[in-house]
Amino acid sequence: MRIDKYLWCTRYFKTRNIATEACKKGHVKIRDTSVKPAKEVYIGEKITVRKNQINLQLEVLDIPESRVGAKLVDLYRKDTTPKEEFEHQDLLKYSKDYYRKKGIGRPTKKDRRDLEDYTDLD
Repeated sequence: MRIDKYLWCTRYFKTRNIATEACKKGHVKIRDTSVKPAKEVYIGEKITVRKNQINLQLEVLDIPESRVGAKLVDLYRKDTTPKEEFEHQDLLKYSKDYYRKKGIGRPTKKDRRDLEDYTDLD
């Protein structure tokens, strides 16, 4: 089975087109080598997928006939992603919320002055 179809069947991507684009951009690797969407997947291979700034690692246990339900996904793959990857995602989320909440609006005078002090080279 093709790698893009496998990732779509095991619900890593919502559509097969998105899975194909991820392969073309180099976000999908088998044995630390970027692969094309048509690369064949075999049982026992280790795949790394970069999605949402997380390197997801999985091992192929079986090849599905077609797209499977969410409850059956674990029959076809084993998730070996380290816990540190998800902790890193949490840190990124907190760093974005540190200063200004989304949708607050334009920078204030204080923000502008702080930026000028920071960028002032005199």
